[in-house]
Amino acid sequence: MSSRAYISQFSADGTLFVAGFQGSHIRIYNVDKGWKVQKNILAKSLRWTITDTSLSPDQRHLVYASMSPIVHIVNAGSAETESLANVTEIHDGLDFSSNDDGGYSFGIFSVKFSKDGRELVAGSSGDSIYVYDLEANKLSLRILAHTSDVNTVCFADETSHLIYSGSDDSFCKVWDRRCLIAKGKPAGVLMGHLEGITFIDTRGDGRYFISNEFSLYSSNPGYRSYEWDYRWMDYPPQAKDLTHPCDQSVATYRGHSVLRTLIRCYFSPAFSTGQKYIYTGSHNACVYIYDLVSGAQVATLKHHKSPVRDCSWHPFHTMLVSSSWDGDVVKWEFAGNMPASSTKKRVWTRHFYEDYL
Repeated sequence: MSSRAYISQFSADGTLFVAGFQGSHIRIYNVDKGWKVQKNILAKSLRWTITDTSLSPDQRHLVYASMSPIVHIVNAGSAETESLANVTEIHDGLDFSSNDDGGYSFGIFSVKFSKDGRELVAGSSGDSIYVYDLEANKLSLRILAHTSDVNTVCFADETSHLIYSGSDDSFCKVWDRRCLIAKGKPAGVLMGHLEGITFIDTRGDGRYFISNEFSLYSSNPGYRSYEWDYRWMDYPPQAKDLTHPCDQSVATYRGHSVLRTLIRCYFSPAFSTGQKYIYTGSHNACVYIYDLVSGAQVATLKHHKSPVRDCSWHPFHTMLVSSSWDGDVVKWEFAGNMPASSTKKRVWTRHFYEDYL
């Protein structure tokens, strides 16, 4: 049995690494102890795949989401290595459904802790953004935010006042919780994408974010005259050079391809690189690294045989880890702080995963 790798995430201090797989498994590695497995989690009530995970800022808890309104929370700091849902450990369920959902069962595509660890923000297939109050153990806010799936959400900075969201409707939106009740509208609607948004990463300053795009069922027919489905069709060649007539972005990075899945992109770390790079997975099985200012491709990392859905740059070391649908989780190490040359090592391969199961 093989399983697609969906998630690659370093903790904020780089001591832990989380890998999530379609086959219900999540592994937490202790990076400082030779990548020893600290927690092996078998997820509960999984629908289709693990869509997202998030570590709390104090690293005591991990949440995981799937195509269900229930997000589960695990004690990541317990002494138990094998965390089998409700067998060896309790995986409490946090219910993100609300009274005005109309009984519709939606899925969670994206979930993130706030910087203080008191709240979770999530985006769903129900076109909505949710905020969950962990101290009160209840849903505190639901925003009907878009006209299609909300694939990605995040808090803009450490204050948690601002939320960024991206959707299949091709819009990125900014939500200010301080005036949301009075106005009921986003603080900003940012155009520039012709396709649906797969992921947003914040620079952490409340001013800039980076976003990846694809399309689903021609979400913007007014700007183009073709129809296609990103899950199994190649991108139409006549559309590759199209630009949005009202593009508000400050830069565009081209070279990678975003198809089949919600491929993720990020700013490189502030400590080791000064956030001067953008990096992303790609449908063509590579990791692409761009210069933030010039947009030039600085490096292309090649190893995988299937789409690279996620990748994560260590916050302090010259190390990047990529996860792919081929089942491999691969660690890349750079010479100096430049990604032009690199070496690779498999952290967890598909073959090891097959043996484990």
